[in-house]
Amino acid sequence: MADDPKCWLPPPQPSPWQKLATREIYRNPWIDVREDQVVQAGGEPGIYGVVEPAGLALGVVPIDTEGFTWLVGQFRYTLGCYSWEIPEGGGDPARDPIQEAARELREETGLTAADWRHLMTLHTSNCFTSERAEIYVATDLTPGPPDPDPTERLQVCRLPLTAAQDLARQGVITDAMSVAALLKLAG
Repeated sequence: MADDPKCWLPPPQPSPWQKLATREIYRNPWIDVREDQVVQAGGEPGIYGVVEPAGLALGVVPIDTEGFTWLVGQFRYTLGCYSWEIPEGGGDPARDPIQEAARELREETGLTAADWRHLMTLHTSNCFTSERAEIYVATDLTPGPPDPDPTERLQVCRLPLTAAQDLARQGVITDAMSVAALLKLAG
């Protein structure tokens, strides 16, 4: 990369952080919260809190032959507001991520897809979590009944992909995985 005269990014650097100790603060089936005693990048001692998810974040942009996609709406407890998003959820990191993404798509929308393409890897909020998201485009769709988790009350909306991209540009869609995926597809 550094040898490429067109590359504007400097070469990667080794970590300036030093972890001295770590302790678990909290754990449940979905997350582990830890606090690390560190020597910070500037050389001073400090702490760093890290949220480590148990699962892999997964997102899917389903696109049909007419150029339509599906969004899923739900109230997000953490935000205290309603959110429209691409179909997404968590998957077992030990399993095939496409199979896990297919399960999420089927649960939330009822759709199954014959063709899958990896769109992107995303670190959702790397200042405090190690969460990694894998996002896919699903095509050759077959409709079916959704089967959401008992903890979810979802609305599903089919709309033109370009309209969903406009909603992301306008700030109506604010979910990071959804915005990144929709805008990447816009080119």
